[in-house]
Amino acid sequence: MDPLWTPSPERVAASNLSAFVRFLEDRLNRSFSDYEQLHAWSCRHIDRFWELFVSFTEIRASEPARAILASSSMPGARWFDGMRLNYAENLLERSFTGPAIIGRVESEQSGSMPDTAGSETIDFIELKRRVARCTRGLRALGVERGDRVAGYMANVPEAIIAALACATIGASWSSASPDFGLKAVVDRFGQVAPRVLFASTHYRYKGRNFSTSAVVERLRDKIPSLQHIVSVRYPVGDGQIVGDGTWNELLGPDDDPPIEYEQVPFDHPLYIMFSSGTTGPPKSIVHGTGGTLIQHRKEHQLHCDLKPGDRLLYFTTCGWMMWNWQVSALSVGATVICYDGSPAYPDLLGIWRVVKETATTHFGTSGKHIESCMKALTPDAFSSLDNLPHTRMILYTGSPLSTTGYEWIYDVVKPDVHLAGIAGGTDILSCFVLGNPNLPVYPGEIQAKGLGVDAKAFDEDGQSIIGEPGELVCTQPLPCMPVGFLNDPDGIRYHDAYFDVYPGIWRHGDFVTFTERGGVVIHGRSDATLNPGGVRIGSAELYAALDTIEFVSGGVAVGYKPDDQSDEVIVLLLALLNETVLTEERIDQVCSVIRTTCSPRHVPRHIFQISAIPVTRSGKTVELSVKAILDGREVRNRNALSNPEILEEVAQIRTHLTSLR
Repeated sequence: MDPLWTPSPERVAASNLSAFVRFLEDRLNRSFSDYEQLHAWSCRHIDRFWELFVSFTEIRASEPARAILASSSMPGARWFDGMRLNYAENLLERSFTGPAIIGRVESEQSGSMPDTAGSETIDFIELKRRVARCTRGLRALGVERGDRVAGYMANVPEAIIAALACATIGASWSSASPDFGLKAVVDRFGQVAPRVLFASTHYRYKGRNFSTSAVVERLRDKIPSLQHIVSVRYPVGDGQIVGDGTWNELLGPDDDPPIEYEQVPFDHPLYIMFSSGTTGPPKSIVHGTGGTLIQHRKEHQLHCDLKPGDRLLYFTTCGWMMWNWQVSALSVGATVICYDGSPAYPDLLGIWRVVKETATTHFGTSGKHIESCMKALTPDAFSSLDNLPHTRMILYTGSPLSTTGYEWIYDVVKPDVHLAGIAGGTDILSCFVLGNPNLPVYPGEIQAKGLGVDAKAFDEDGQSIIGEPGELVCTQPLPCMPVGFLNDPDGIRYHDAYFDVYPGIWRHGDFVTFTERGGVVIHGRSDATLNPGGVRIGSAELYAALDTIEFVSGGVAVGYKPDDQSDEVIVLLLALLNETVLTEERIDQVCSVIRTTCSPRHVPRHIFQISAIPVTRSGKTVELSVKAILDGREVRNRNALSNPEILEEVAQIRTHLTSLR
């Protein structure tokens, strides 16, 4: 394939990655001919790589490490033993100027005129001052190093300020978005046992305000550890104050108090994250201070080419790991743009207008959102955006992006932009594979493995393979791997989650292909791969074929094994655009496209129409939940889904399937 985009020589020479290569070549007295050679060195000398990167990126630490990698076993690797640092200090004490955070909520109007209701800009000096005031308020409530604080928060600047105040003290932060229902919140924060909860009064989505008071009022009874609830007013609309005090009351006098950063060990708990919880109780994953900081700085600086003054808008909520990921961009002097609301309100150009209006240089979204825009928006619709003059990079994650989606970005959105898929997850709070500002972009391929990330695809015999689908594994430790799980004192749950298949090797659970040129194709979750006739097929291949069909808005494909058969068959559930009905003629068209684009083996045995694709709150298709229902198993944690009512439609489809036996 020919590349869709190739960076200019000038752009390559000016990138942070090129600066890092020059730094390494000077320190090591050697040269690197290409990225493949650089990556191989970073994995062969993984401790030296991280040592030199920490020096290059100028991590602030009150005490240096006695050993870079004290133990390399997995699980149990110990990084930067003896180092003491503070995450918030590395974000707030770097002499950056200009905007640090821009807060925006969804617009009320379409068209080219900006709607700035609820907008706020906070510069780096003011951000530090507000963090200091919030830190003072938390300490007055008795919050100390090692305590836990939670946020039931909209994606607003106060959420970042509260999280940084916790990091300043040495407390751990855990957050969920305010659209989570009571059970979903208790399932998560009940494990965390926070002393203090920050709660948004309400949130806004698709032009409507939704109150959180009914949930917040019951949390104190459901979570006995809670001692204080801070009510945070949403930027627009009126909401009910139901906590023990307000945000302004916590911050206290509008002054400039001193700030004291608690120095903590490298692996001191910073964030408590959660798995999606679609197949069981959500896992509570603890991430360390230093590992989170240096991994995010590596990805932001070297792989995203973020520089001081750049602006990052990643469409996310406080319940998704991308929120934590974007916060760290402050440490490189970039502006974080917090956008809250629907990306498609008042129309599908909604979030794209914000990208233009805020002069966003780095815009992140999901593959699903890009493909929704591709299906519904004409090229003329983007003419009002003037080719997004400030945007240099578009990132996507959460779901694979098809070859057609790649081509649409360059044909319609912007021809000269770095399109980068990133893939990793909550498990490492970062990426295994992601973009590279110095390499070309090929359709349908994530560009590269991350530096220092020894990722491979394993076949069923545990052998590394190139050019064929396999299990995504990481054969060497990363500083960002979890400290552990909550309530898992002997580490058994942590071990079983990642190391039970290949002892001493991280198995991530994705089905991937590494190409000969070093690119990566994500086929979907390996535990949700299709297996018709004993041949493993990634669901992403089938979804890519659906992207070319105009009347299809989305699909979910799962394997189904009837009781009277030994082989698995594919069941495809389709959501259609504009109240389209799935006729026999359209079913034939879907099958023809899949057969031609993929192979006859990919063609589903059964195709049904559903009203929408069931997804998690971060927009990921829940294939395992659909498969569980078709297999007659119960899905208990439906509260982890954004639209759990769709599973009732899946149950009706199961009834129909069983009647066909």
